[in-house]
Amino acid sequence: MGNLFIKKDIYLLTKEADENDIDDEKSLKRTLTAGNLIALGIGAIIGAGLFVRTAAAAANNAGPSVTIGFIIAAIGCALAGLCYAEFASMIPIAGSAYTYSYATMGEFMAWIIGWDLVLEYALGAATVGIAWSEYLNKLLEYVSMHIPYEWCHSPFETSTLGITGIMNIPALFIILLLSLLLIRGTKESAWVNGIIVITKVAIVILFIVFGWSFMNPINHANYIPEATVYVDSQGVDHNYGGIMGILGAAGVVFFAFIGFDAVSTAAQESKNPKRDMPIGILGSLAICTVLYILFAHVLTGVATIDDFRNQGKEASIAYAIKTYMTGYDWLAKLVTVAILAGFSSVILVMLMGQSRVFYSMSCDGLIPPVFSVLHKKFRTPYKSNLIFFVFVGSFAAFVPGDIVGDMTSIGTLFAFILVCAGVMILRKTNPEIHRNFKTPLVPLVPILGMIVCLAMIFGLGWPNWSRLLIWLAIGMIIYFGYSRNHSKLGNPKK
Repeated sequence: MGNLFIKKDIYLLTKEADENDIDDEKSLKRTLTAGNLIALGIGAIIGAGLFVRTAAAAANNAGPSVTIGFIIAAIGCALAGLCYAEFASMIPIAGSAYTYSYATMGEFMAWIIGWDLVLEYALGAATVGIAWSEYLNKLLEYVSMHIPYEWCHSPFETSTLGITGIMNIPALFIILLLSLLLIRGTKESAWVNGIIVITKVAIVILFIVFGWSFMNPINHANYIPEATVYVDSQGVDHNYGGIMGILGAAGVVFFAFIGFDAVSTAAQESKNPKRDMPIGILGSLAICTVLYILFAHVLTGVATIDDFRNQGKEASIAYAIKTYMTGYDWLAKLVTVAILAGFSSVILVMLMGQSRVFYSMSCDGLIPPVFSVLHKKFRTPYKSNLIFFVFVGSFAAFVPGDIVGDMTSIGTLFAFILVCAGVMILRKTNPEIHRNFKTPLVPLVPILGMIVCLAMIFGLGWPNWSRLLIWLAIGMIIYFGYSRNHSKLGNPKK
């Protein structure tokens, strides 16, 4: 039985990265440039978070001060991003936070992170796939078409007309399409992602530019609402206004930043990871932060909080344009297209991130070897992609989208905290290792990153804490039942 806290040798990891450059047959193919990585990050970041969560956070938590929530979330991500950048430039191996934790805190903590990342990547991709299906129907409405309710909803959902869902075919379709694209190759996936990124960034900028002149100063008059409790249409209580409202909004819109860390999962497919990984991580984060703050400021200035709560809801952006921006109906249609494109690129990067994390875990023996089998021609983990298509596709086709809720955010925040801790630990245990990028002001930056992320976890409330604990308990059963006995590091004679 392996040692729970046995660590990977940091020197062996860096040597493994160098060997992967030489042995092309057994390694993932290096095809990504710094520009590809920035586009990959933006592709994962701008999506469901910006187009859906902004209005939800304004309605339920912070009102116009959702922009402050974005700033807090951005600070937490920037602090964690600096830590990610140091690790990614030093250990350019697929696996992201999982690999970093293995080298700094041992196998048990690495397993927790690897299992925790399933919340971010696989379940996140399924949830966004369900949202993609909903917005596809909204787009079809513009041409007087629609998909029958029973074929775009799960069996657990019933319409107001009493129609029960059977299967969410559009959600299953988009996940299949993107899974096949990932099997075809990372370079091809990055090319498609680049086109999508240009499209949705252009739409975001158009909304900011055209919407600015339609902002009503009255909507920003009570910028930070007085602290109270708001009960939504589902009967759920939310801290609205004040400090707790802003913290709650930060935890909600944090979902909008999820994805920049997925850049680090592609380290083994980057042409020059030691230089390009920090550029990809911090570059994508910086661009998205500026766009987010401006977008939220304009949206809350154009429409009222009542609009977000009652009329617009999930489609608040299109509703705001149609209701308040006279003559810009065409922009509402383009926004719907941008949302579909945004969701597609998010699913693409999430599926890629999940397969790369499990690729690393499989190479270490913590999960079955099937997850690290590479395609002979494309050199992508195609079997892993197919397995996750079945898992994620089943979830998207047969489970309602609101089941996961904020679990994706809380799981990612937990991963960020451990990465911040890992930087401090490695500075103490291996200060002599060359770092192409160094996190500034250690230990201050990692400590602040941990504090901000913990504050956002606190703002998400106890129901999400309990769900995270249940998920981790399931992971413990798998670890002690399989992973600990098959670990290559813990059982070298096997």
